[in-house]
Amino acid sequence: MKDQLKKLKLGLVALAVVTALGGCTLDGEDGQDGATGAQGTAGIDGTDGSDGLDGQSLPRELAIEVVGRFSAGGEEIYGKSAAEIVQFHASSQSAFAINAALNQVEVISLGSLPTAAVGNPITDSSLTSQAFTFPSSVTVKDTDGVEQTVALGVANSVAINGDMLALAVEGESKTDNGAILFYSLDALGQASFVKAVLAGALPDMVTFSEDGSLVLVANEGEPDTDYAVDPEGSISVVNIADGVPADVADVINLSTDMVFSNDTLDEEDFDTDAERRALLSAMGIKFSSPEGTTVAQDIEPEYITISDDGKTAYVSLQEANGIGIIDLDDMTIEVKALGFKDWSQFELDFTNKDELPSFSSVAGLYGMYQPDTIASYQWNGATFILSANEGDSRDWDEYSEEVRVEDIVDPDEMNMLLSDELQAIYDASGADDGLGRLKVTTVLGDANQDGVYEALYAYGGRSFSIWDQNVNQVFDSGDDFEKISAAILGDDFNSAHTENKGDNRSDDKGGEPEAIAVGEINGRTYAFIGLERSGDLFTYDVTNPFNVAFVAHYNNRDFDTDFELDDDLDNPCDTAEGMDCSEVAESGDLGPESIKFVSAEQSPNGNALLIIGNEVSGTVTVYQVTEI
Repeated sequence: MKDQLKKLKLGLVALAVVTALGGCTLDGEDGQDGATGAQGTAGIDGTDGSDGLDGQSLPRELAIEVVGRFSAGGEEIYGKSAAEIVQFHASSQSAFAINAALNQVEVISLGSLPTAAVGNPITDSSLTSQAFTFPSSVTVKDTDGVEQTVALGVANSVAINGDMLALAVEGESKTDNGAILFYSLDALGQASFVKAVLAGALPDMVTFSEDGSLVLVANEGEPDTDYAVDPEGSISVVNIADGVPADVADVINLSTDMVFSNDTLDEEDFDTDAERRALLSAMGIKFSSPEGTTVAQDIEPEYITISDDGKTAYVSLQEANGIGIIDLDDMTIEVKALGFKDWSQFELDFTNKDELPSFSSVAGLYGMYQPDTIASYQWNGATFILSANEGDSRDWDEYSEEVRVEDIVDPDEMNMLLSDELQAIYDASGADDGLGRLKVTTVLGDANQDGVYEALYAYGGRSFSIWDQNVNQVFDSGDDFEKISAAILGDDFNSAHTENKGDNRSDDKGGEPEAIAVGEINGRTYAFIGLERSGDLFTYDVTNPFNVAFVAHYNNRDFDTDFELDDDLDNPCDTAEGMDCSEVAESGDLGPESIKFVSAEQSPNGNALLIIGNEVSGTVTVYQVTEI
């Protein structure tokens, strides 16, 4: 081998010399041969390097398995939000779930959670609970320190930090002020009442800062159905010092506490309600309410997430299609519009009449993202916000913005026109049975008020998005959810959670992304998104928000059963109304409303967990998430 290398080297040298000489342009006499050079030293034999570590492809594959499931009851709780918002208490290794059907909190023991999947994940009921109730009224202090009694209604949200639990409870009437009830939890998960703090109208979501020093509450402030009373939306902030909540919450309102960071504006440019409304409308914030409604009444805070440093919070403003940035030092809020999704760039199924997956792009159709749940995480030291783009309309007895496209052109309804381009798409789609089925808003689309809709604006993005800390979009899942679900479930995609009838939500908001959580598994960051209507669970690798990848799909539902319930009825299973809930128990999880991620370090079985509350079936399902 060495001789061959030597001959090769000599050959290369000779070739180089010949090439160089060949480049000369002047002919000269050959010189005498030089003396033979000394033999060069032999090269050093190479050695094998050590084997490298096995690489892993990205995204990594995950196994998602049901390892436990709790059922709150039978027909007495179906459709009544018996397992809505879920949390986890590490000390007692318990899941906590709001049971609005019985107005109590279920404490579900996970201490013996297995690592093996359950035999039948759809009907499993291996987990049990103990419940605690809360009082029907509490004593709180107002801003002047004067005590008052607040009659309480339904619990809407629960949060846990360390051994402290906060429960958000609306007033006896949802338009009255509610309260935040604080409890201390022991090693068994048993709760001891600490105090109550006054909140705003309809406290719909409560959360702790990571260090436990703050509790933030989104007071949605919904109107009653006849708009006789329409409270303002607001944010309550409760300081906690040495484990003791303050007696009175600070309040961030949506009027004088609203700021605009645009340096071309002075405070005098937005110190009236009319000026704030004009500026927000120009930015793209959607206002939809009766004439005379103020900005603070119209904007309804939905869900809050707090940055890791505890200095900034973000709140979804669902109906307004915005996100508010809360400065927790200055106690101010800046409202940012989310813009609109262009459905000419993606495809959606907009009709339920054909009862099968059928996707089309529609020029002139836009989606309002309108997120419900939001979450946040860090990448390269910056905060990014994840949003589940469910969509929602204002549809009350006194005022409604919601119509089908067919109602716009119906002479007996709105008796208006579509642009020539939209009319051509409408006709080609099947008219009343095609694009005409889609629900849209009446407050956008006819920009010049000439009676012709140049554009249509549908509810929700049928997706999840990632936004930077200035609320600029850096990722959207596009039309993934519907297409992946249809590919796996076939005609059962876009089913409602009240019956097994595929495609029957396509004309509304699709599967409705409702719940979202973020967590880390073996150094990778994942987003988990639950679709409220169809029950799909999607997993994405979001480690780098600018390089997101789909990872997994799961649906814990049996679409072959036969049932029907109506969650708008006092008794959703009322047989006198034609309802039949006899096969709900065999149908699996219906209506995923919330997701709690539990890291492997805190998990009772040593693997990362997802705890999901399903409000229609009244079930809490625990998934184990591991790398394959």
